[in-house]
Amino acid sequence: MKLFACQRCASILYFENTKCEKCEAALGFDANSLEIVALQPETAVPAGSAGATDTTAYVDFNGGRGWRFCANAAHGACNWLLPEGSNETLCYACRHNGTIPDLSITECLVMWRRVELAKHRLFYSILSLGLPTGRNAENRNKLIFDVLADDPASGRPAVLTGHDGGRITLALAEADDVERERRRALLGEPYRTLLGHFRHEIGHYYWDMLVDAKPALDGFRDLFGDEREDYNAALQSYYASGAPADWFLSHVSAYACAHPWEDFAETFAHYLHIVDTLEMAANFGVRLRPTVDSPDRQDLAATLTPAALETQAFDDIISNWLPITYMSNNLNRCMGSNDLYPFLLTPKACEKLKFVHELISNSRPD
Repeated sequence: MKLFACQRCASILYFENTKCEKCEAALGFDANSLEIVALQPETAVPAGSAGATDTTAYVDFNGGRGWRFCANAAHGACNWLLPEGSNETLCYACRHNGTIPDLSITECLVMWRRVELAKHRLFYSILSLGLPTGRNAENRNKLIFDVLADDPASGRPAVLTGHDGGRITLALAEADDVERERRRALLGEPYRTLLGHFRHEIGHYYWDMLVDAKPALDGFRDLFGDEREDYNAALQSYYASGAPADWFLSHVSAYACAHPWEDFAETFAHYLHIVDTLEMAANFGVRLRPTVDSPDRQDLAATLTPAALETQAFDDIISNWLPITYMSNNLNRCMGSNDLYPFLLTPKACEKLKFVHELISNSRPD
């Protein structure tokens, strides 16, 4: 993700900001330009505040164009904009929503907002990489997100996060930090976040869209294995026995060993982790010149440029990523926090990441 600045006063912003803390201009994200737009304060109502509805009109500081917020701004769940005169009431990201929780329940509303923040970051990546989200030649379903809350009183089992034919289901319970951490510890995972869930599940979707029955399928099988292996049996075996001791030699995570589909989804998620973080670091002008007296010093040097990462050579991407992980992990440890990127990328794992890189690059329209 790139670094944003207020169009009115040039203050640095976060992607989720709805108001500039310096000049107090209301802010909204334009999915077409991938920019945060500063809105006239005398006509604008910040997203999520009383009176912010899909019919509220705004004018920006950069040319006086008219805008409306997505209807989900009324719930404090979206800061994306629609051009004035659009027939849509929901933004590009929110139009992919299927089932959402009961927002009259305060706890559900609070957790759904967290889910939407993560999902909108996912959609930034989808848009910036030029990935498709509609029907493909085989007429598979359009991408839809269902966010479901558990209902113990119904006697139904707990909601499981997953993907099925274009529908991604996310368990609302994953937005509870305590519950998500409990599950992470229970499963022995080094990393578990809402954004990570979305990036993994979208990997399954893009396997359907870009690999299945496509020229890339043979290359996929050479690297990841044969996806025709019984999926349910493979998962049962993984949960019963775990990953082999040497899983890290060829996979980005232990769970990636479960089945070739899971290997691809995990690798796809890691690719999005990498390019999103590198883009932000490049926008900050990060240069690494370690002062340590070590033979590894040169390997830890990096100069990041904000050029489109999907058009860069993969070797350049990975040679910059590894130093960034060493730096960020050490910084996190200085704060007593877990590593930002608690994974080891071996040559075999990098081959798989390169496959995803080339798959995405080749999927972009000419």
